[in-house]
Amino acid sequence: MNEDIGLPRTAEMFKALGDPTRLRIYQFLRACCCPVAVDENGDVRQVDGITVGAVCCHITGKERITSTVSEHLKELREAGLVVMERRGKNMVCAANPVTTALLAD
Repeated sequence: MNEDIGLPRTAEMFKALGDPTRLRIYQFLRACCCPVAVDENGDVRQVDGITVGAVCCHITGKERITSTVSEHLKELREAGLVVMERRGKNMVCAANPVTTALLAD
């Protein structure tokens, strides 16, 4: 295991992934290759990243962002596994490539 992040930090990441829903979200973000955003008018456009709404649709099957999915994304972000950035009306998120590589080591 990579000594650069330390055991407590590694344990925090694995604890975050210990929840089945968070693990599904993380796996979904790692597997995404062609992200899109859908605006209020139903227009689809490509974005450089996955929107929180797209994560919610994938996990819950609903178009509306739920507080549960938001909380899971927050936990993953605080553990350093997910990065998030506001782009206009969209919150874009992705698996953090740095911590993904560290966990793989």
